[in-house]
Amino acid sequence: MQIVYERCAGIDVHKKQVVVTVMLTTATGKVEKQTKTFTTMTADLLALADWLSSLQVEQVALESTGVYWYPVFNILEASHTIILVNPQHMKAVPGRKTDVRDSEWIADLLRHGLLTASFIPPQPIRVLRELTRYRKTLVQERSQEINRLQKVLESANIKLAAVATDVLGVSGRDMLEALIAGEQDAAALAQRARGRLRTKGSELRQALEGRVQPHHRFLLRRILAHIDFLATSLAEAVTLLQSIPGIQATAAAVIVAEIGVDMTRFPSAKHLASWAGVCPGNKQSGGKRMQAGMTKGNPWLRGMLGEVVWSISHTSNNYLAEQYRRIARRRGKHKAIVAVAHTVLVIIYHLLRDKRPYVDLGADYFDKLDKTRLERQHVRRLEQLGYAVTLTPAQAA
Repeated sequence: MQIVYERCAGIDVHKKQVVVTVMLTTATGKVEKQTKTFTTMTADLLALADWLSSLQVEQVALESTGVYWYPVFNILEASHTIILVNPQHMKAVPGRKTDVRDSEWIADLLRHGLLTASFIPPQPIRVLRELTRYRKTLVQERSQEINRLQKVLESANIKLAAVATDVLGVSGRDMLEALIAGEQDAAALAQRARGRLRTKGSELRQALEGRVQPHHRFLLRRILAHIDFLATSLAEAVTLLQSIPGIQATAAAVIVAEIGVDMTRFPSAKHLASWAGVCPGNKQSGGKRMQAGMTKGNPWLRGMLGEVVWSISHTSNNYLAEQYRRIARRRGKHKAIVAVAHTVLVIIYHLLRDKRPYVDLGADYFDKLDKTRLERQHVRRLEQLGYAVTLTPAQAA
């Protein structure tokens, strides 16, 4: 078998230690193996980098095991070419499995060029990805805290949510602060209403007539403080992809954090769609293509694309909204969301690759594309209604 890398290393990564096997191919074709074990402390990883450099090893492969590969990658990234591999792509022959054998197997596969590197964005994009993923977690936590707040209010017989649309609006927040401060009088609490909520005075007084205990005030105080913290901790959004309908600053930041801005990492838009998991799987048998479900892809990116498409579905007078409605009528909303998510991702690929803003094709694009079919359909319908139809082009008229 052809040898691609004469000096390479395979790393079996664990939480507390890494096992490294270096394979050196001599001029006679003989393979020399050297295996060492290092801890995952920074000092030891720096020693690992120095050891690899002393052996003139530039190509290094390691499997993506949870988050444990991060420290190794961070240290070796600057001085070596790192190939991060999906564990499913390099399963060893079963039996007699040890850490040393795993590292040898990884090095041997790398030596013969049999490993495919996973997509790892550059450092600035990884930083943005961590921030946006953290932001998504914070948004979810905030929603959970709001639900907890509502449960506390219900347990205290406070039915504010039954009257106020937004419990955390200006009026609702003012009432909650008064409750925490010890105010018990429902009429006094209702006087804090503002705007249209003031017209619901009698309903508010009934809703605020509760049984608030000290532990309720304690919980409300803690929950509101946490909600405020989460709201102020959200990462700043980016505006790179906001020329596409339905993509706002937050969605744009998440998308850029997941795929980066360098589209040369993906050979085509199809490869990006496959990596993201918004296209059908490939399953063939006996020369026939069979039905296959979508790949799992990137759940963060897929989730955000779904939110973007749902936003697009509530717009009008644009190509993407019209595409969603056409597919939804024939195949249902779920398949329409996936199809338009694929289209959006393809558009994003070309926008980032060509550095050009999005130009909408227009809501009438499909009508122009199917002009002949539409003419035949409407003529036949009019003839069914008893009309004799003659079409005259507008220019001739």
